[in-house]
Amino acid sequence: MTKAGPRFPTLAPEAMTPEQTEAAEAIMSGPRKSLGGPFNAWLRSPALADRLQRVGAYLRFETSLPHRLNEFAILITARHWGAQFEWYAHHRLALQAGLDPAVATDLAEGCRPAGMKADETAVYDFCTELRRDRQVSDAAFAAAKAALGEQGVVELIAVSGYYDLVSMTLNVAQVPLPDGVEPPLR
Repeated sequence: MTKAGPRFPTLAPEAMTPEQTEAAEAIMSGPRKSLGGPFNAWLRSPALADRLQRVGAYLRFETSLPHRLNEFAILITARHWGAQFEWYAHHRLALQAGLDPAVATDLAEGCRPAGMKADETAVYDFCTELRRDRQVSDAAFAAAKAALGEQGVVELIAVSGYYDLVSMTLNVAQVPLPDGVEPPLR
């Protein structure tokens, strides 16, 4: 795989179709205020971009999951996909939300994090089993349900799936890290 730069050149506002402009304005007027990450690529399908950004806004800013656990699940997803930009974008947010830096470091190195809190262990086991086995064990389900409740389990599944899509988009689109930023995942 070559990494010559982004596969989807940045869309200039004056070059956007009316549908792309409408979707871009919806994204920019929301909590993100940016067309970074997957949004430039998604604008190639403006109706899809609009729908996905609304799902993403809910899962990122309105979910019932505690912010620390939500960001941890996003990092687990980024690590699974080797999505450098996704890790870069959410690592700081996870630490700000209270994730122990040592847990993030272990995860970045591809190790099962040591020192996880019980609710973090439930999220890690659930997300890891779901990707590895395409299922979760009764024990992982019970631990996640005890930590997050039924709504939280459903939203954890959704966060995992949504950020799978984000990570796939970032990887296929070859969204670069900012200049001077070294790839955080090895």
